[in-house]
Amino acid sequence: MTTAATPADPPRANAPAVGRVRTRRNTELGMLVFAMVVISAFAIAAEGALLGHVRPDVLVQPVLLTGIFVGLSFVVRRFAPYADPVFLPCVALLNGLGGGFILRQELTSALRDHTSLSPFVGDSIRQIAWTFAAAVVASVALAVVRDHRSLSRYAYTLGLVGIVLVLIPALLPARFSEVNGVKLWIRFGSVFQIQPGEFAKLALLPFFAYYLVRKREVLSLASRRFLGIDFPRGRDLGPVLVVWALSLVVLVGEKDLGTSLLYFGMFVVTLYIATERVSWMLIGLLLFFGGAVGAYFVGSATSFHERVDIWLNPFSDPSNNGYQLVQSLLGLGTGGLFGAGPGAGQPTQVPEVRNDFIFAGLGEEIGLFGLTALLVVYLVIVERGLRTAIAVRDSFGKLLAGGLAFTLALQVFVIIGGVSRLIPLTGQTTPFMSAGGSSLMANLLLIGLLLRISDAARRPASAPPAPASVQLAGMATEVI
Repeated sequence: MTTAATPADPPRANAPAVGRVRTRRNTELGMLVFAMVVISAFAIAAEGALLGHVRPDVLVQPVLLTGIFVGLSFVVRRFAPYADPVFLPCVALLNGLGGGFILRQELTSALRDHTSLSPFVGDSIRQIAWTFAAAVVASVALAVVRDHRSLSRYAYTLGLVGIVLVLIPALLPARFSEVNGVKLWIRFGSVFQIQPGEFAKLALLPFFAYYLVRKREVLSLASRRFLGIDFPRGRDLGPVLVVWALSLVVLVGEKDLGTSLLYFGMFVVTLYIATERVSWMLIGLLLFFGGAVGAYFVGSATSFHERVDIWLNPFSDPSNNGYQLVQSLLGLGTGGLFGAGPGAGQPTQVPEVRNDFIFAGLGEEIGLFGLTALLVVYLVIVERGLRTAIAVRDSFGKLLAGGLAFTLALQVFVIIGGVSRLIPLTGQTTPFMSAGGSSLMANLLLIGLLLRISDAARRPASAPPAPASVQLAGMATEVI
């Protein structure tokens, strides 16, 4: 018996062909150009206020940054064409304003010391070199990691690498790891130093995501209900206690509250995303604050104890160790709503303003409104990261993207909280803005991972699939 062949169902009207899907890469390029215009305007205004005129080479560094980020945009166009178009312009704006502020400080020092005003010397051009290196690393990551799920195949290896990177500064002698009383570095003489903790978070997050996807059902079980909240069984607290102990090692051994909070916070929040249990958040908060209070009283002779005392009484510090925080608060207060204007303030009154206190230095010149705009830029990056976590189809990608976005948000909170005296000062840097290579490279690599995951999330079903060789070993995926 033969039957007549039925014609294939016609394509739906709202299902666009692959060739007509908008990848938004030109939108990304347009926003990059706008970001560079803002950066150039800041550089011109700052130099005009400082020198009374504008030199012909004022746009050298903005042009170099434009070349770096436009080049990275074309790499994204090649290897992640459907990635979110907002990430790169936001990063470029923050990085450019940070570099412009560093150059503005160097001009002040050059005028005071009667030294060279060349844009090719000093920390500002070094920051551009680090930006180029970070863009290269992010480009290589996009080219090598064609599917974010491939990271799950190396989850335990990455977790081990992350733990080793966390512990190295705590185990090294102080002369090789300590800067300003905090052991966060690996120092190679007086010329070069690296902060391994910045890369540890990127190694630990894939491990957390993989582990929680596999153990999600077990961790979601509750033994009893108390005050309307389901609490987990005691036997399931093991992973949280292990990470808690690791964060205490960082807190006591490395004398840094911010890094400890960052590691423990990103694990607890990833755990909450995986299980949707509020009880895990409450347990995490109780463990962290209990550990911090214990470390304060146990380590009464340590730098951490001193930082807490400065936080509590910055204006009554007899040893003058609170001078940096006091100057930061005065600078923020002097800036007011609108600021003194680019180049018109006195941010160099804050020691090391180009590092931990760059937010306060900028606040004196761009005011509360300008700082709010910067926080909105960070908020847009985090929101787009969380949107990526919601849109991606597999559970591992959801947890990884959510963890990456929250980690960036927590780092911004930790540094700005310290500068504004909301929490004790930390050794964290302001992402994309502070001088230094480790933070810039690690955070741009974080953006590279978000670009890769967002490419998978935004890629239409009719587009060419990811390579078939990249599979999750033993992991079920969840389609939403």
